[in-house]
Amino acid sequence: MRALAPPTMYAPRRPTEQTTVRLGVGVIILDEAGRLLLERRSDCGWWGLPGGAVDPGESVAEAAMREAFEETGLRLELTGLLGVYSEPAGRIVIYPDNGDERHLVDVLVTARIASGELRSSQESLELCFFDPVDLPDDIVPPARRPLTDFLLGCNNVLR
Repeated sequence: MRALAPPTMYAPRRPTEQTTVRLGVGVIILDEAGRLLLERRSDCGWWGLPGGAVDPGESVAEAAMREAFEETGLRLELTGLLGVYSEPAGRIVIYPDNGDERHLVDVLVTARIASGELRSSQESLELCFFDPVDLPDDIVPPARRPLTDFLLGCNNVLR
């Protein structure tokens, strides 16, 4: 993964009075060949991991499975905890559609496909499985460190 200039929503910034914390999940999904599933996000055009916000009354595991199904059409079996990612660098974002300023705190889990048929949603321009040694350069900043940790074989990290 080469570092490219990220979309403006990911420009380096400090929190302000308008910044709120958003708890989310990200899911590293592997196919039978060991390839990683990424989605080209419709909000910025860059690649990221399937995932999203944890809804009130929902567990992190439930959110991971729901978000993955909504965004990919796949039912998953969760296989592990990669870690919790909260370091502010690259995780304080302003969403271009509504101007919301969020500090993203994400729980990253790993999963394998249990069933379903791959299909994209409104949140993604396309879905694609990538060989871990040949990932695209234009990966959104919040997904870079988790992907690097995953490729290094890390588990249960706290960043």
